[in-house]
Amino acid sequence: MKKMDIRVLNYFLITAREENITKAASLLHLTQPTLSRQLKGLETELNVELFKRSNHSIYLTQEGLLFRQRAQDIINIFEHTRDELQSTEELAGTIEIGCSELHSMAELANLIDKFQELHHKVKFNLRSGNNDDIKGWIEQGVLDMGLLIEPVDIGKYDFVHMDSKEEWGILAHKESKFANYDAIRPGDLVGTKVITISDRVVQNELGNWSGKYAVQMQNKARYNLLYSAAMLAQQNHGVVICLKTSQHFDDLKYIPLEPKLELSSVLAWRGQQPHSEVTKSFIDFVREIKL
Repeated sequence: MKKMDIRVLNYFLITAREENITKAASLLHLTQPTLSRQLKGLETELNVELFKRSNHSIYLTQEGLLFRQRAQDIINIFEHTRDELQSTEELAGTIEIGCSELHSMAELANLIDKFQELHHKVKFNLRSGNNDDIKGWIEQGVLDMGLLIEPVDIGKYDFVHMDSKEEWGILAHKESKFANYDAIRPGDLVGTKVITISDRVVQNELGNWSGKYAVQMQNKARYNLLYSAAMLAQQNHGVVICLKTSQHFDDLKYIPLEPKLELSSVLAWRGQQPHSEVTKSFIDFVREIKL
């Protein structure tokens, strides 16, 4: 991609953020007509309308909302690749890692700290998502690696096992019928509105745990990250099936599943793929400690 193309993508992203051509042009040190012409040229090239325009502001169309995410991904990949290719005497660069809401994140944090003690110029960007999100971002090249719940495809990924076990249970309102339960068995959730994570690996494991009772639960909603799901449970709109969490939510009680459901996690990366020098160094460092 030409440098000018990257610049126009930045013009688009800043204008989308400011929702005002005049403000965006000022931030970019451009005249308003110049910025408008660049954005119009982008719309012409894509053959879609990215903005709806009014007298005092502009806002993104549905196509513009989609393009904003793609443009940000392109910028991130470009900047990450540029950093990878710039050679320095001291190891430097940015490693992009995808993270779920897992206890093994504490292990990863320790690995990052130890690595940065040795290599002060290395930075880490952490991107939150579930298993499916993280796998997709690794495939697209947006991430270098990610924390994933097992099982993973050993044909696609190399990985190291993390030590932490991920325990599953429910978050239930303190005024619900589950308030006095010490453990939740599959039959307990029959007829209950359940809010489950939108992750295929976990869904399969929960299906195995619940067995014949799975079809007798009411699927209230699915979530990506826990906070929003907990808000539903706080309104007593159902129970959240989730990882045991250190987060505190008012009026909610965590109750473990019985029989106990514990899943393992791995730090994974594409196996048959070239990596930047900084990413390779971190992989070697992690392998030396974990294997």
